[in-house]
Order: sequence, then C-alpha cells, then structure tokens
Amino acid sequence: MENKKNQLSIAIAIIIAGAVIAGAVFLSKTKVPTAPTPKPGTEAPATIKPVSSTDFIQGNPNSKVVMIEYADFQCPYCGRFFSGTIQPIEKNYVETGKIAYVYRDFAFLGPESEKSAEAASCANDQGKYWQYHDYLFTHQNGENQGNFSDTNLKAFAKTLSLNTDQFNTCLDSGKYTQAIKDSTAEGAAIGVNGTPHSFILKDGKVVSEINGAYPLADVTAKIDAALK
Repeated sequence: MENKKNQLSIAIAIIIAGAVIAGAVFLSKTKVPTAPTPKPGTEAPATIKPVSSTDFIQGNPNSKVVMIEYADFQCPYCGRFFSGTIQPIEKNYVETGKIAYVYRDFAFLGPESEKSAEAASCANDQGKYWQYHDYLFTHQNGENQGNFSDTNLKAFAKTLSLNTDQFNTCLDSGKYTQAIKDSTAEGAAIGVNGTPHSFILKDGKVVSEINGAYPLADVTAKIDAALK
C-alpha cells in the first residue's frame, strides 16, 4: 500500500513539473509589450498654441524659428534668466532677424504675479509693453511682499512716462485679469509647472524644450540646432 502511495505521489509530481516547464516555454515565446524607453536628451513634443497677433512678440512673427517663454514677473529664476540669457538672445538672435521671441504669462506665484502681468498688458495699450516688462524683471524684490502692489505698479507706469490716468483705469478695471488666467491655464495644459519654461519652435512645431533657467550657452545651442 505504501509503495502505491509513493508511486502516485511521484506521478503527480512529474505531471506538475511538466506543466510548469510547458508554461515557462510558452511565456518565453510570448512577447510582452513594454513602454518605449526614451532616448537620453529627447523631450516629448508639446501641443502649443500657435503664435498670433495677440502674443507679445519681439522680432519677425513669421520667423521660421520662434522661442516662446512662459514666465512669472515675480519669479527670481525668471529674473536671472532674463538678464543672463534672454537679453543676450534678444541682441544676438532677435535684433539680427534670426528668430522671434514670444513672452507668455504664467502667473502662478500669487496675486502680485497676476497684477504685475495685468499691468504689463495695460502698458501694452500705450505701446510700452516691453519697457514695462523689462522694468518688472529688473525691479524684483521678494514675492507677494508688496513690491508689485497696485500702488507700486502705478508708480512704475509714471516712471516710464505712461499716461497714468489711462494706465490706472486699465489696472483698476481688471481688463486683463481673465487673459492672464487663460495664459497660465494654457501653459499648465502643455506641461508648464514652473518658470521659466521655454519652447523652441521651427515652422510652428516644438523642436526643443528648456525647463528652467538654463545658461545662455545651453539655450543658444538649442536655437542654433533649430536654425540649421
């Protein structure tokens, strides 16, 4: 009786082992789909809103290569990026006709971010957007601590010789409040979650992305590659 039990156990063990081996062979021949591994240095293309007449543009809007920056006037990294990278690019690439530069608001750091962006748009009504834009970046002093209060924003307009009555009425009315919110939402929809965040476009398509305040050499290398 004992021998029969042993023989039965051995037979069952052989059957189980055979099933395991067969399963392993089947799985080894079956291709399991996996997510593709991105190549180092590549970036996912973003679907970005085309450049239009509503944008703040420096240079020829019909340029084949365009740099679009999403930034916040209170962001200290944006301030450094402006002085160390954007200004040289304006001189060497925009003013020479090689590319166009577009600034888009991503006002995410608080109420003074939104108000300063609105103020720049109000300055645009008088043809002084870029003067006001530059003044904000060169006069940063903390975040939401009153530096970009309504009173100071109005004082900046006076310093830049804008029509203060027109400017103050524009700022107080909230004329551009929704436009700033929309620009920030559009940025978030394409993956912007901090500033500065820039895109290099060629023939309307994103070919490179700059997520952060990268040095001038890094950014110009991407621009030069797009210009080839």
